[in-house]
Amino acid sequence: MPHVTVEYGPAENPVYQVGAKSFIFFRTPRPDAVDPETGDRYPDVIVFWVPSESDKQALVQDPDSPFFTTPHFKGHSSVLLRSARLPELTLQELTEIIQDAWLSRASATRARAWLAEHPRPGD
Repeated sequence: MPHVTVEYGPAENPVYQVGAKSFIFFRTPRPDAVDPETGDRYPDVIVFWVPSESDKQALVQDPDSPFFTTPHFKGHSSVLLRSARLPELTLQELTEIIQDAWLSRASATRARAWLAEHPRPGD
C-alpha cells in the first residue's frame, strides 16, 4: 500500500501508518487478551482498523472466525487477530483486511486515488 510508514512502539512492536495514522499494529501482551485455559497473555495480537462497526461485527460474530475483540476495544473501529491464527485466512482474505485497514485510515484523496487504480469487485 502506498504512503506507508512503520513506526515502533515501546517494545519495538511495529506500527503501520498512513498519513501518521495507525492502521495495523502489533500489540504487546495485555491483560485483556488472554488464553482462556491458562490465563497467559497472548503475545501475538495484531490490531487491524476496520471501516465501520458493522464491518467489525461481521468479522467477530462468527465463533469460528479468527478475529476477535475485547472490552478494551469497545467502540473502537478495529478487530484483533492472533498471528498464530493467520494460516486460517486465505491470501485474498488477508489482502482484503489489510486493504480495508489502510483505506479506513488513509486520507480521502489517497483512498480515491488508490481505488481508481485498483477497482474492487462489485465497485
